[in-house]
Formats: sequence, C-alpha cells, structure tokens
Amino acid sequence: MRQRATNVPRYGDLTSAQVRQAMDGATLVWPVGGLEQHGPHLPLSVDMDIPDALARQVVAEAGGLLLPGQPFSARSLPQSGGGLHFPGTVHIGGSTFIDYLTDCLTSLARLGPARLVVVNGHYENEGLLFEAIDECAQATLFPETEVLAFSWWSLVAEEWLHEHVPHFPGWHAEHAGLTETSLMMYLRPDTVRAERPSHDAPPPAGVYRHPVDVDEISDRGVLSSAVGASAELGERLFRHLVDGVVDLLGKPPRDALPMST
Repeated sequence: MRQRATNVPRYGDLTSAQVRQAMDGATLVWPVGGLEQHGPHLPLSVDMDIPDALARQVVAEAGGLLLPGQPFSARSLPQSGGGLHFPGTVHIGGSTFIDYLTDCLTSLARLGPARLVVVNGHYENEGLLFEAIDECAQATLFPETEVLAFSWWSLVAEEWLHEHVPHFPGWHAEHAGLTETSLMMYLRPDTVRAERPSHDAPPPAGVYRHPVDVDEISDRGVLSSAVGASAELGERLFRHLVDGVVDLLGKPPRDALPMST
C-alpha cells in the first residue's frame, strides 16, 4: 500500500523572488473546507482534514504545489450538515463567502499557474464555490489556466459504494456517517472518539422543513450512521479518491519546479 504524503512542496514556502519561475507550468492545489460540528465522535475539523490530506497526496503523486487550506465555510444546514443547533460551527454568510472566494481566485489568477485544482470538503460550499469560479471565468481571469474544482465525494464511484457502503443514504446525509468517520479513523485516529452514533431515518435530499425538529433530523448532529466505520475502510476510500483525482488530472502540465536552497 502506498505511503501517505506528509512533506510536499508548498506554495507558502516560496520566496517572492521564486514565484514567477515556480508558476511556469505549475499546478496549484487548494483544499477548501470548513469548521463545523460532526456529532459527538468526530472533531470540528473533519471538512478541512479530509481535503487537506487528499490535496497533499495529489501533490505528492501528480506534482504541483500545495496552497494553504481555506478552513472556514458556508453555513451548515440542518438536512445536510446538522445545522447550527450544535455548538462549534464557524461559518461565513453565502454572499460574503462568494465574494471572499472570488477575491482569492482573482489573486491566484494573477500568478498565472498552468492549472488550479480546488478540493472541497464541505457539502454546503459546493454551489457557492462553483459560482465564484464562474464569476472569475466571466471576467476572463484565467485565460491560460485550467481550473478544476470538485468535492471529494463526487469522485467516489457508484461501484465502490455498492461494494463498501450497501445502505448508502446519499451524500447529503453522509454527514459524520460511515465514510467520514472511516476517513478520519485512517487520517487522524487520535481525534476520533469511541462512540458510533446512528440515525435510522436520514433526511431526504433537497427537502427543507422549518421550524427544524432537531431530534427528527439527526442524532446529535449525525444524519445517518457511523456504525461499522473502520480505518481499513477509510484507507481504501482515501486511495480510491487519490486514484480518481490523479486519473481526472491525467499527466499534469508540468511538475512543480524544485525550490532552491
């Protein structure tokens, strides 16, 4: 089994004098996550930890430079993230989040990399992230840069789910469930508590009812079930995701140039 990457080339380690040369043909990989409740058994950092680890591994295997992760996110919603009824979530309002992402993307566009890869780890970020990228595209900010953005769960093949998660509730309800718990048991086992909450009636996708009945929606913020999670399943899923990203990228435009010492 391949080793997980820890020390990879990072954009933040460049000096200003190195940036122009380093961007020539480079791939920048940007993990975008969140800081929100994930039930009684997982840390608040799940939505940042997973895309950050995936981005690191992609840089290690496909080349590029790792950008610092964006740790804050759009609002957690009751039927997809457990909502704000449980302490710990730090969020940015939707319109502000779009403006923030657009400003970040505008700054990145000025660098002129060959490819920008955005790895999202928070469910409610997705539409806002894509809207921000569209705003940049309309302004032709990336005339020579390929921009590829995705949420990690979008790369999980249906065949993999059928084999490993037979009672899959849908990604909107997988919040703090089997897949996230397994990934965290593999990536950061020291942060995973022993409890495995289960919720037998995951909320339907795209249906919102207010006022919210917190007990009906989730089990302490868990929308489906974490029962059966394991580090082994997490490792298999992580490798499946890495392979999916590498296949999606194909051969990178050019490996990141080594930093001079």
